[in-house]
Amino acid sequence: MTPPARQRRPSLRRRLLISLLIPMALVLIFDAGLTYAVALAYANRVHDRDLSDDALMLANMLGNDKLGGRLDPQARFLLEYDREGHNYFSVRSSHRGLLAGSAQLLPPAGAPILGAAPDLFDMDLDKRHLRAATVSKLNPHDPTDKLIITVAETLTDRHQQAREILLLAIIMQSSLIVCLLSLVWFGVSRGLRVLEPLTIRLAHRSHELTPIDGADVPQEIQPLTRTIDALFGRLRGMLALHDRFIADAAHQLRTPLTGLSLHVERALANPDSETVTDALNHIQRLSQRAARTSSQLLALTRAQAEPLENGNPALLDLGKLIPEAVSQRVHDAIRAGVDLGYESHGQAMNIVGDAASLQDLLDNLIDNAMRYAGRGSTVTVRLAAQADGGVSLSVEDNGPGVPVELLPRLTERFFRGDGNSEDGSGLGLAIVQRIVQRHHATVKCTLADPHGLRVEVHFPPPGTSSLYPA
Repeated sequence: MTPPARQRRPSLRRRLLISLLIPMALVLIFDAGLTYAVALAYANRVHDRDLSDDALMLANMLGNDKLGGRLDPQARFLLEYDREGHNYFSVRSSHRGLLAGSAQLLPPAGAPILGAAPDLFDMDLDKRHLRAATVSKLNPHDPTDKLIITVAETLTDRHQQAREILLLAIIMQSSLIVCLLSLVWFGVSRGLRVLEPLTIRLAHRSHELTPIDGADVPQEIQPLTRTIDALFGRLRGMLALHDRFIADAAHQLRTPLTGLSLHVERALANPDSETVTDALNHIQRLSQRAARTSSQLLALTRAQAEPLENGNPALLDLGKLIPEAVSQRVHDAIRAGVDLGYESHGQAMNIVGDAASLQDLLDNLIDNAMRYAGRGSTVTVRLAAQADGGVSLSVEDNGPGVPVELLPRLTERFFRGDGNSEDGSGLGLAIVQRIVQRHHATVKCTLADPHGLRVEVHFPPPGTSSLYPA
């Protein structure tokens, strides 16, 4: 099997040079056309002036001609000769018609004014495009007769002169462009050296993720360095999250693992059935606590992993999602001896969010309420639409509640109120807080009436959320 061709790496220097060379080539082409047009206009102006002079000269010759307007062969040859093309002339009398020259060379309609400057016009003769000049003069031998003298020439000499000017201009401009490209090559190569300090600084780094933007970084590449710094910031956050997870896991799992080891040693030291049974019961509870703590730590890490904008936020109807999630916890509530209920008006209540994260949020709110309210308590999940278009989700229990001064601390990691005997990890409301932040929502803990705890989450309207278009 033939290996794939190696892809050519893009070159900043090559791209800069190409981006300069192509416009320069286009400018050269445009300039060549403009130069040719200007040169041709200049050649036309010079030749038109010479053509007018030739017409006046021929008129003066005829005025001094003693033969009545006839030219000798030598004069005729000089008038018609042109080394690059062919010249034409004609002398016409208003009384006698053509006196000399080409019969096909006709003056324009309407006789030119006597004594006026020669008239210039274009015409075709023998499939050739000509430029002609005509002038009027009184016949010196017959004052009642008017002579019309017309002189014409081909355009070959004009175009030849314009091409010669163009060739000289192209040679000069091409030389200038080559010099400019050489200077550009030198300037680009020298300009790219400003990246060397940044490259050296990055090469000497080991595991540092500090910002690389500095005073020596050119402003043109500051967007790149700022993007890299933002990436470094996200990596620092991920590493900090990784370190925090390890520290949290070590902190939370040390106690149950130590207890497991102690109860195993107790069962091995006293293998009677009563001691072994008691040790196994403790081991079961400690294993369940370790498993729950692990799942809570993973849930907290998942909630802190990345902004919801980087995931797949969608438009969700909490009026359908929350009742289904509550129904899945009914059996858990029955085993815990808790009356779990749900209240809502049954209408559609849309928010922008992630369904899996919202499931974790509700599970932690229900778990927290059932665990700390205790058996025989009542836990109510409420869903209501707000006046601003948002949605309010609350979980309320009628348990013992917490002191008012501790309410602001309930969302801290590993925080548990004094005197609380439940085997909680102290992570449930911390997970709720992080999920709420990811959804740009707010959470508030208040005391229920007459006692108990209410945790209320307010989600913003879909149209105001930056996670999803309205």
